Amino acid sequence: MILAVDIGNTNVVIGCIEQEKVYFVERVSTDVSKTELEYVVQIKALLDLYQIRHRQIKGCIIASVVPPLNNIVKSAMEKFLHISPILVGPGVKTGLNILMDNPGQVGSDLIVNAVAGLQCYGAPLILIDMGTATTISVVDEKKNYVGGMILPGVKVSLDSLVNRTSQLPKISLEAPKKVIGRNTIECMKSGIVLGQAACLDGMIDRIWGELGYQAQVVATGGLAGCIVPHCKKRILHDDELTLKGLGFIYRKNVEG
Repeated sequence: MILAVDIGNTNVVIGCIEQEKVYFVERVSTDVSKTELEYVVQIKALLDLYQIRHRQIKGCIIASVVPPLNNIVKSAMEKFLHISPILVGPGVKTGLNILMDNPGQVGSDLIVNAVAGLQCYGAPLILIDMGTATTISVVDEKKNYVGGMILPGVKVSLDSLVNRTSQLPKISLEAPKKVIGRNTIECMKSGIVLGQAACLDGMIDRIWGELGYQAQVVATGGLAGCIVPHCKKRILHDDELTLKGLGFIYRKNVEG
């Protein structure tokens, strides 16, 4: 069994994987002020919650888009598990062919998602990750990672809307009963939830048009469950995608 950790700007996603079985997926808040010991306590609490003993963990892999946390979390895992984790980055084998102007600038989370997407769903493929930012990655029919796009995340958009206006209240991310809102809250919910869903539908159409063929669409990330059900395009929701990708990369580097 391996421990997989995905450090994002808002949440740290943690899970235990054995082959392709994911035992759990949990999120804790990303906090650069936490010490190694505090991360050890969080990890230990999660393993205790799922009745997994740390001696069952034989390996660890980390993906991160928050560089200040890399060494802190890596050291925490070494202290707790007595294992040296793999940190996804230069020198780590992924098997992914990246056709970008600067492949080194592609976020490790996007690479991990693409690896999992190819293994689980094949190509061509569009991958949507809805977190602090909404990222869209495209893998063509030849299994090449050809690029993508970055959009403001759902909560980032909502927070900006509320903080930059004097009369708009904070709202929950729930879809309204109708597209045309009859009060301020319904109008905001329609704009944020249904507007984001319509944005994804439109981007998928544009990607298909540029590729010249349709590609399967898979969404992941903490906010995908709020938006994807309201899209008109068929989008598969896989909350375990990133952890699966970390598992595939770990095995590729350790088992060959």
